[in-house]
Amino acid sequence: MRPRFSLLGPGLKGSTCSGFSLVSAMFRHSMRLPLAASAALLLSACQSTPSPQDSHLGTWADDPMRNAPPITRGLDAAGLSTLLGAELAGQRGDYRYASQGYLEAAKRYHEPALAERATFAARFGDEASLVEASALRWRELAPQAEAPNRLLAAFSLQRGDWLDSLEQRIAIVEAGGHGDITAFAEIAVAEEAPLTLIAQQLREHLARPNADQLPHHSDVLLGTALIEAALGDTTLAQRRLDQVELLDPESAALWLVKARLALEVEDYPAAQRAAQQGLELAPDDVRFILLLAQAEIRLNNISAAEVQTNALLESHAGNEDLRLSLAQLYLEEGHPEPAQRLLQPLIGQPNVPDLAYYLLGAITQEQGDIDNALLYYRQVSEGSEFLPARAAAAQMLIEEDRLLDARAFLRIERMRFDNYFTELVMLEVQLLDEINQPADADALLDREISRTPDDASLLYMRAMRRWEAGDIAGMEQDLRQILRTDPDNAEALNALGYTLADLNLPGRLQEAFELIERAYEADPDNPAVLDSMGWVYFRLGEPEEALPWLESAYMQLPDQEVAAHLAEVLNALGRDEEARQLIQQIMQRTNQHPLIDGLLERYPELSPELSP
Repeated sequence: MRPRFSLLGPGLKGSTCSGFSLVSAMFRHSMRLPLAASAALLLSACQSTPSPQDSHLGTWADDPMRNAPPITRGLDAAGLSTLLGAELAGQRGDYRYASQGYLEAAKRYHEPALAERATFAARFGDEASLVEASALRWRELAPQAEAPNRLLAAFSLQRGDWLDSLEQRIAIVEAGGHGDITAFAEIAVAEEAPLTLIAQQLREHLARPNADQLPHHSDVLLGTALIEAALGDTTLAQRRLDQVELLDPESAALWLVKARLALEVEDYPAAQRAAQQGLELAPDDVRFILLLAQAEIRLNNISAAEVQTNALLESHAGNEDLRLSLAQLYLEEGHPEPAQRLLQPLIGQPNVPDLAYYLLGAITQEQGDIDNALLYYRQVSEGSEFLPARAAAAQMLIEEDRLLDARAFLRIERMRFDNYFTELVMLEVQLLDEINQPADADALLDREISRTPDDASLLYMRAMRRWEAGDIAGMEQDLRQILRTDPDNAEALNALGYTLADLNLPGRLQEAFELIERAYEADPDNPAVLDSMGWVYFRLGEPEEALPWLESAYMQLPDQEVAAHLAEVLNALGRDEEARQLIQQIMQRTNQHPLIDGLLERYPELSPELSP
């Protein structure tokens, strides 16, 4: 059953009418009256005004509001209409319209509760862009509120804007909340985020007066230590951990980071001790088990590690995930035999995990038994390991100079698993490209498309290959074929529209605009489509119209392509310094920025070095 959008919420206090003005105290949380009922009371109060027949007011032939005093507080007619529309839309399940209404009201009236309701309505409707816009307004109206910062931090992280996500988390910390900095740092290290800039931002926070007095100071120290350790500044990271040990020695997270740092600096006895300490505090945390096993392996105590891991497996009887993780650990550390021994008990069971077959394939491949490895890889059934297993098997055969066998294997798998036909063709194309055989890859793609002429994924792949080769007509032909069978395919609409706009082909800009407009109607929250819309407006000579589209795109997808477009539009609007700052941000985040380099070749005056 769909969750009902409650009418109960921030209501309206009782109000009075003076003349025809509505004077009300707005949106008190203590009010239990639904908004619709409150509005009705307001209207009924106004209806008590004397009738034109009873007084000196004269006839109502003219506008009865003509002499009414201006509304200076409370709801005017437009505001009331907006709120009623939003409330009724929420009641009937139109959460997008409800959120838009509340957000509009939150922009008219400085009331955080309105932005809060806009945010929740957008979340009910799964409207990402509206959630973010509403949360931004909510934070603006209630800077100390934790919830909007958490939402914005999650959105920033989702789109890869690490620095903005960290900024929201630090704001939570400085307001006395828990910013989950350690968890953020773990993800940042794993995802190869811009660690230098993240460390700088964390150090700036730690250097502020009274930062060490905040409730969750140890979490910030732990996160900073993780980042610094990943950057190689292990001495400073260790000092942070020593501080945390004084503040919170019973923190399991502390010993987790200590064990990881000890492994990083190759102090394996210290890693062993830290993992054991953490395991005492959190005996069910598999991460400590894996760290302890890793420390034992690095100490070359393989037999001791096996005895220990077997004992741990007995205490976690039936935990297949733990057994698989330990086997994977041994394999990654270059010890296939104990990994194989861990996996053997799983073979012969009614439901062997696919990961077990995959790992056994890798172990057998490591041992040089290619044909048996192939048999293991082929036993991986449909699921998350299916394609990695086929890719590993085909790559293994190619490395053994058995290209024909690899291609035959993939062809047979396409016949065995029709659901994976498209993905297996694309895999073979990729493998052929990797060994520098693009002609064979093109021939394979052409052949399979001739057999399945409406396969949108294969057509799109060929379209992109043709674009890379400079065959714009061929690219357009494939994208048009997709649109013949699927007129609302946002990916194809956007690719074709953007290409026409980017190439600035004479007489085709309006066509490009119409294609991108259709893409936006099909997928309004796609930042790539928002970027295309901004870019086509710019090509049409309307930089003012282009700017909000590109700003919205960059907020969701802060990559160098969108940044280059946004910087060029800012330049066209005479906002060169903002463009320079944007370019500098991108250049700090990554060492490879060819699109920004190209922009600076065309507009050398935008170089960040020229900033005042």
